[in-house]
Amino acid sequence: MDDDLVILTRCFDLLAWLVPKSETFPKVHRYTVVQRLVDSALDFQELLFRARKATASSRRQRLQEADGKLDQLRLYLRLAHHWQWLTDGQYEHVSRQVAELGRLLGGWVRQEARRPG
Repeated sequence: MDDDLVILTRCFDLLAWLVPKSETFPKVHRYTVVQRLVDSALDFQELLFRARKATASSRRQRLQEADGKLDQLRLYLRLAHHWQWLTDGQYEHVSRQVAELGRLLGGWVRQEARRPG
């Protein structure tokens, strides 16, 4: 179960970077796109916590939901870059973080799929 601790730590790192950065995004979008961006990241973290504590069948469901939240996060980050709220370097940095989260999540999903039940 050490792998789930790694993903939780990496998700915390993403949130620690993303939430303060989102405060610099245009105020006119703060309660629409920016809120959904931050909510997606926070929801992803919460689903990981729930998956860690869940029974096997429920855990798989939580991990699938987390995967969907990660897809949403990718979309909102891509929009933020498209609208130039994130520089190329910032987008590259956060994209690397999200890609790592995706790999870690995929590993967790595969590990759960191998478990009986």
